[in-house]
Amino acid sequence: MVSPVVGAIASFFIPGLGQYLGGQGGKKAIIFFVIAIILSTIFTLVGFSPVYLLYAIYAAYDAYSNIK
Repeated sequence: MVSPVVGAIASFFIPGLGQYLGGQGGKKAIIFFVIAIILSTIFTLVGFSPVYLLYAIYAAYDAYSNIK
């Protein structure tokens, strides 16, 4: 297990990594990661949108709260 802060930071930069490091299982981590890839692809084509940033913040919060 990692500390909640490390999990949150890892999940902010790579959504799903904090969930994986926190021991929440591979399925949840993969789902978070795949959603991040889909969102980043869409917003790369369309242009910058704060939706991906909000998703990264949510992923960090989820990792922090579940590790704690």
